[in-house]
Amino acid sequence: MLHDEADEDLMVQYQQGEVRAFEILLSRHRKPVFNFILRFIGERETAEDLLQETFMRVIKGADAYKRQAKFTTWLYTIARNLCVDQTRRRKHRRHASLDAPMSASEDSGTLLDVIPSSEMASDRKSVNKQLHETMQRAIGGLSDEQREVFLMREFLDMPFKQIAEVVGVPENTVKSRMRYALEKLRLELDEYKDLAKALP
Repeated sequence: MLHDEADEDLMVQYQQGEVRAFEILLSRHRKPVFNFILRFIGERETAEDLLQETFMRVIKGADAYKRQAKFTTWLYTIARNLCVDQTRRRKHRRHASLDAPMSASEDSGTLLDVIPSSEMASDRKSVNKQLHETMQRAIGGLSDEQREVFLMREFLDMPFKQIAEVVGVPENTVKSRMRYALEKLRLELDEYKDLAKALP
């Protein structure tokens, strides 16, 4: 029966000593949280460490959780803060791999599956490779503030209001950061638009 419970109800039950409730929350959110951290940080080993730390903080901070708070907002605030701390500690930043799955489902594509074809001509393969590198640079070139908003909106499908709660800024600021991120990505990728159209 616990599997049908809302996240917030499960968290309250965990506060009351129901360990199974936490196990369900973990199985429900482990993959999407990991994918978010991996895209933010770009290093699988570090992302795995931060994933463990995120859920350790959920356990340690369980008593402080209030039922009126949306569980995913609280969870991603923890994950996001750990990512921000990690990037501050790192001098030479490496950015997220765009080969990472776009969602938690097993058959999810990647951000690089923009020109889908199993049998691509060599010129199409060449464009794909260039596009891959360009997108990687483009997302890597976003500021931390723009990148986190872009990832939460595009990959986690969070509403702007919830992103604002996670990041701790007004909703209009979040929308502005998203607009700048999209504009920067559009400019970076613009040169490939006509080239991709011209290919068979």
